[in-house]
Amino acid sequence: MKRYLIYLILICGMQGHAQLKIFGKDPIIHLENFDKQRVHWGYFLGFNSYGFKMDYIDDPVTDIVVKQTTGFNVGLVGNLRIMEHLDLRFEPGLYYTQRDLTYPDIERQSDALRQAKSTYIHFPLLLKFSAKRTGNIKPYLVGGFSRTLNLSSNASSLDDNYSGTFRMKKWTTNYEVGFGIDLYLEYFKFSPSIRGVFGLNDELIRDNNPDSPWTGNINSMKTRAILINFTFH
Repeated sequence: MKRYLIYLILICGMQGHAQLKIFGKDPIIHLENFDKQRVHWGYFLGFNSYGFKMDYIDDPVTDIVVKQTTGFNVGLVGNLRIMEHLDLRFEPGLYYTQRDLTYPDIERQSDALRQAKSTYIHFPLLLKFSAKRTGNIKPYLVGGFSRTLNLSSNASSLDDNYSGTFRMKKWTTNYEVGFGIDLYLEYFKFSPSIRGVFGLNDELIRDNNPDSPWTGNINSMKTRAILINFTFH
């Protein structure tokens, strides 16, 4: 989490340095009426780090190790102005990620590792609460709910972990919270943001054998993720 916060601060610092006249003591005000639009559109690029929160039926000797990797995000933004300082955001996007699960109690190396490669279509509906604009900077908080379709879930596969296939449910529901900064540049608005995603439902499809060493002791497996997006309006 600290690493992603540092990335976000560095990006903001670089933008501020490059646009010194925009963010200085007496800034040149840009896009003064931009936020008065009823509806506006944009797109985002970014990266992510997905993991799992594991709950067990019985306390294991050793927890399953979930290794997170850095994935890539791309998508669109639709913004509806509800009132001053409050907007409704719809941000459908495509998210690529991978999680490596290591089972320390399984001796054979090929069986001890399972890769959960996921291609998500993410549908968040969010409320954006903005602070008062100061010059060309406006911080904001964002929160809401989302539905996610996992195109790589293997949900319809008849094979399970005994054949090397890790299965997950296709659809999940999440809640999301985060914050960001709107930076008003000469020709567009740039908004870096960081957001946490918290899965609400169990995503694991159990193996056919109820005593499976991969899924038998897992009570629930829920998504936990950090998203960093760079939005252009």
